[in-house]
Amino acid sequence: RREIEVEIPADEVGRQTEALIQKYQKVARIPGFRRGHVPASIIRQRFSEEIKTDVVEALVPRFFRQEAERLGVHPVSQPRVTDLHVHEGEPMRFKAAFEVLPEIKLEGYKELRADHAEIVVSDEEVEQSLSDLREQHANFNPIEGRTLADGDFAQVSLDGNPKVGEGQPVHMDEVLVEIAGKTTMPEFTEHLRGANAGEERTFDVNYPEDAQDKRLAGKTFTYTVKLNALKQKSLPELNEEFVKKFGEFTTVDELQKRIREQMEFERIHEAEHAAKEKLVAQLIQRNDFEVPESMIEQQIDVRLERGLRALAAQGLTAEQMKKMDLNRLRGGQREQAIHDVKAALLLEKVAEVESVQVSDEEMNAELDSLAKQTKQTTEAIRARLTRDGGLDRIRTRIRNEKTLEFLYQQSA
Repeated sequence: RREIEVEIPADEVGRQTEALIQKYQKVARIPGFRRGHVPASIIRQRFSEEIKTDVVEALVPRFFRQEAERLGVHPVSQPRVTDLHVHEGEPMRFKAAFEVLPEIKLEGYKELRADHAEIVVSDEEVEQSLSDLREQHANFNPIEGRTLADGDFAQVSLDGNPKVGEGQPVHMDEVLVEIAGKTTMPEFTEHLRGANAGEERTFDVNYPEDAQDKRLAGKTFTYTVKLNALKQKSLPELNEEFVKKFGEFTTVDELQKRIREQMEFERIHEAEHAAKEKLVAQLIQRNDFEVPESMIEQQIDVRLERGLRALAAQGLTAEQMKKMDLNRLRGGQREQAIHDVKAALLLEKVAEVESVQVSDEEMNAELDSLAKQTKQTTEAIRARLTRDGGLDRIRTRIRNEKTLEFLYQQSA
């Protein structure tokens, strides 16, 4: 944290004061005077405090920035102004306290090491992926002339209520329940096996404490289940007609080859991401430093905004968001925010030492990609980002990504 003293020359204060008086003269409405013809002496008398406030707000930020630049300091927070001295005919003086970027002495980044794992996709995994595709495209045909048996599917409507205590009722329509399926609760299999379409059955289901749906975990529900139809699953043949559904494939071998390539690509990406996370953790461990509070708060804001946008996309309403404990949420983001800021500052330092740059071509490619995602023109994206400072943020992000890739490649 730094504190500087700033003095603004009396003639600069006087010029700003006179400019404001003229501005007030144009708009002031005072009984006995026509608008625009109020004497300056009356304006000074009537609006002395407002003019003083306006002079301070106009001059303090500008001269604070000038003095900070002169001293070679780089504020990362808004200044806290104290000891403000404002008297007519005298220089304006004030003290400004603010946070600055920490001094980072970069050490040991060339010795960072990360795993470069060999990626293998087995034949069995490819076959399982093919099997999953067939399952996703299965047909469910009506069963006639018999009752439900293991492996069949019951198309049901159901209502469930907690047997004891509190809990939300459950209602679902046109649900497929596999008899004796791996994920089917045993009670559903037991009470629906041997049933016919049109029947209605009532029974209890006991959910374990570790049930995936936390609303049901550890509770007993009483269900009333109506069987609307009986279905039998039919998987598509693994042939040329089937593989054509997934692109320009003519044989099963071609589809298997693409599945293997896609699985390898995803695993390589996941392995690289995990390795880079470890590299960043090592970099922070070797070069730890205290992070300015203002930068932590800014990053918490970024993380919260990103999280709330994701929740909104999932259907969370504004009313539901208002009920959230934002202080608790901010506290939960603090540790990761500190990590994010440290990582960004250290990567910027490595980029500076290693002369990592972002070319115009790389920036243009990023803007073109954003334009396609948002269905806008590249020119419109560039104009908006120029106005709100977004271009610099994008350039910094790309530079940090390139720097992390440099660290990953040299860690082999």
